[in-house]
Amino acid sequence: MLNHTAATVRAKRLLALGSIAAIAALGMTGCSANSSGGSGSSSGKVGVALIVKTTTNPFFVAMEDAAKAAASKDNVQLTLAAGKKDGDAATQIQAIEDSISRGDKGILITPTDSTVNSAISKARKAGLVVIALDTPPDPANTVDVTYATDNFAAGLAIGKWTAAQLDGKKAVIGLVDLFSNQVASVDYNRDQGFLTGMGIDVKDKTKNGDEDKSGKYTGGKGGDYVIAGNQASNGDEADGRTAMETLLSKDPSINVVYAINEPAAYGAYQALKAAGKEKDTIIVAIDGGCTGVKEVTDGIIGATSQQYPSKMAALGMEAIVKLAKTGTKPTVSAGLDFFNTGSQLVTDKPVAGLTSITSADATKICWGK
Repeated sequence: MLNHTAATVRAKRLLALGSIAAIAALGMTGCSANSSGGSGSSSGKVGVALIVKTTTNPFFVAMEDAAKAAASKDNVQLTLAAGKKDGDAATQIQAIEDSISRGDKGILITPTDSTVNSAISKARKAGLVVIALDTPPDPANTVDVTYATDNFAAGLAIGKWTAAQLDGKKAVIGLVDLFSNQVASVDYNRDQGFLTGMGIDVKDKTKNGDEDKSGKYTGGKGGDYVIAGNQASNGDEADGRTAMETLLSKDPSINVVYAINEPAAYGAYQALKAAGKEKDTIIVAIDGGCTGVKEVTDGIIGATSQQYPSKMAALGMEAIVKLAKTGTKPTVSAGLDFFNTGSQLVTDKPVAGLTSITSADATKICWGK
């Protein structure tokens, strides 16, 4: 996802901040001594596959680490797989096929988009429990259950915070989304949640970019707004910078930037800094990783919504093991079609009436460490 130079710089930066020990290698990786992996192994272990979007994003590395810890505790034969980049549905589909062939009891997956749905259905028909993490599929009943952040609520919080910071000033908004040619619920839920928090009518909540391009926002003290545009970042730092450069070429007066995640937000910050506009622009994101929280501390990101991938993976592993051993099926949160693993607004500029935690407090719990 990043070119060699950018990836090297970013990796060093992540290590320096202590957010992760290392970025895992791409592709598929087994994590147990028994290569057979399946549920019928002589060890009696429950076979589970964890299939994430990519391991270039430390969010999914944290998820893998939590799954490994749970596997060790619960006598699980865990197999890891990952797309080569965010959006790589083909690798995820192959990993599902491999899990079926091994005779695994279950699959944990962060589905790239709806193109993996048919493979998931095939796995469930073969008797596997399939649990989604982080990204609820569309429709939700594609899987047995989803453990995820309420992404709309996470976006709503940063939108409300942004509106309050504007204090009635005109908002010129650049939206740094995930995809331009694929549809993922995590993408539109965060984007639409942010705009709703700003007090902007989003029309269809499952579609990015169909809101009026100018008008009035009603959040905070309210005021005028203009949407400069939506640009895809693939959740990547380098692509986030390119997306921001494109947005600035459309409207150099942008003073509010929403980003799908913190790597994309940092890329946007680099573009703004190169243009000499970083001090006059509010940047918000969603993730709450150790690196992103440090960027809140440093004033690069104004606010982020912290989510908990380690909790998602641990709960998912627990659910599969419990079902395999006792037949107990996982449940969802009241009023939702998924299990909400929670999120918290992180900022050092709190807003009255809006619950938040400081970056110092968020550092202690980033990604459930």
